[in-house]
Amino acid sequence: MSYSITNYSRRQAKRLGVIIKPSTRKGKKIDVFKKVKGKDGKMVLKKLHSIGALGYGDFPTFTKTKGKEFADKKRKAYKARHAKDRKVKGSAGYYADQILW
Repeated sequence: MSYSITNYSRRQAKRLGVIIKPSTRKGKKIDVFKKVKGKDGKMVLKKLHSIGALGYGDFPTFTKTKGKEFADKKRKAYKARHAKDRKVKGSAGYYADQILW
């Protein structure tokens, strides 16, 4: 099972100043990267987190398959369920919340 990154997620990542790619980690949807200076002074990508479990929905997927109203209900439930970890800047939960929800 593979995940196709949506334009919604790409826009959210750009807003956060990170780069996203399909995950190389088994069972995950997206890998989140940030550009940093390497030892030689050149810009390199540093992997921050793998986010989103395959097999579970997310806001852009629900919007496309079940409609905006259903997706909004799922978003509200997700945000309530992950209230603690989604507010910790730089954490996997933060990026999942910001990019997938």
